[in-house]
Amino acid sequence: MKALIDLHCHSISSGHAYSTIEELAKKANDKGLRAMGVADHAPSMPASPHIYYFSNSTVLPKDINGTIILRGVEANIMDFNGKIDMPEDVLEKLDYAIASLHPPCIDPGTIEENTNAIVNAIKNPYVKIIGHPDDSRYPLNYEKVVKTAKEYGVALEINNSSLRPISFREGAWENVKAFLKLCKQYKAKVILSSDAHFSDDVGEFPNSETIIEEVNFPKELVINYDEESINELIGKKVF
Repeated sequence: MKALIDLHCHSISSGHAYSTIEELAKKANDKGLRAMGVADHAPSMPASPHIYYFSNSTVLPKDINGTIILRGVEANIMDFNGKIDMPEDVLEKLDYAIASLHPPCIDPGTIEENTNAIVNAIKNPYVKIIGHPDDSRYPLNYEKVVKTAKEYGVALEINNSSLRPISFREGAWENVKAFLKLCKQYKAKVILSSDAHFSDDVGEFPNSETIIEEVNFPKELVINYDEESINELIGKKVF
């Protein structure tokens, strides 16, 4: 099956990425993606853009060279109550938010604390995706996370970058397999993401696709492959 979208792409505005939005969109188009999401890091990540950058994202065209552009953010979970570093009046201008745990923004806690952070972020109505819930530095109660994600219609991310041999995240292969089995059990949907920080990586999911094959994960639970699943996740008609 062919993926239609990649919603986790970073432009030079993230501070540690290397391509412009136009360069990312061109690669998305070249690779046959129908839509691409710009999800630059929210302000609490070092070197990330000011909140005005996200407020002003309404100036972005709805498509670039035929590729639909969705305006997002990779927000940082800031405490174990699941607070993210984006105000509601800015979030409502965006198409979606990814919520992630990042070491520069929050120190790892206990499994209960980390799980509480993720579960409460899932309950935020603007959060559509939980980014890379695969890092052993942030151990999670995956059954609780998966059941909450299913209840609130939030996608857990299969992050291709986490699964690279050179990834700095720990235990990703084992952790992704663990929560994929639970997603299969509870029929919770997942999303494949490149986490691209350079244009060549847009739409590249080889590690993510390998792991879903290894666990025989149902393709109908992978949001990237289905127009209606994408529309449902975003909460409006994308296609």
